[in-house]
Amino acid sequence: MAGHGAFAVGILALSLGIGIAGYHGFEKLPYVDAFLNSAMLLGGMGPVDMPHTEAGKLFAACYALYSGIVFLVIATIVVAPVLHRLLHLFHWSEKL
Repeated sequence: MAGHGAFAVGILALSLGIGIAGYHGFEKLPYVDAFLNSAMLLGGMGPVDMPHTEAGKLFAACYALYSGIVFLVIATIVVAPVLHRLLHLFHWSEKL
């Protein structure tokens, strides 16, 4: 589980880095504000500062869609070992 957790944290850190770079580059937000917007989107809350440039709006839209997918992927990575253990515990076939 620790390996899966570390992998999930790595994906989260990479995704947060992409968001920070995008908000800082496209919207010229300071790094702290870029971090806040990225973290809020990855957490499912939505952006704090609305984008003003066209490039910023496109980035924010794509990043929001990406964040939704990353949330599902990370949840799957973290839950997979637990479900795998349940399959063994109850002697269920993994070919279900």
